[in-house]
Amino acid sequence: MKRNWNLLVFAWLIAATATASALFIGEVMGMAPCVLCWYQRIFMFPLAVVLGLACYSNDRRGAIYGLALALGGVMVAGYHTLLIAGFVSKAWIPCGLGVSCTEQKLEILNGLQIPWLSLTAFLTVTLLLFLYIKRTSK
Repeated sequence: MKRNWNLLVFAWLIAATATASALFIGEVMGMAPCVLCWYQRIFMFPLAVVLGLACYSNDRRGAIYGLALALGGVMVAGYHTLLIAGFVSKAWIPCGLGVSCTEQKLEILNGLQIPWLSLTAFLTVTLLLFLYIKRTSK
């Protein structure tokens, strides 16, 4: 029981860290997010709240709701990653006026771009929630 709960807590810690990092980059560093980054935020921010409540109440349903949010985030972050890597045509870029979705100015750890980190976070949360749901099924 405790071991399964640890999976949920670890997923929440990843979502909370990603949310805090996105807020730090936007509000403290003053970097405006592009359209695809906003879509990823739409999936990540509520994920931190839903998983936090699921951990507090040890509620399996919170993990199921969180899995839906994480899978949506995987799709958007995956598309953004493919776009930056050049595997998606630039004609399919959803950005209009404003910050470009393809020109990432912020790189950390010697070349890692934010959409790649976002995709890693969403994939890890998805895997942890999938394991939690599978192990707690009746």
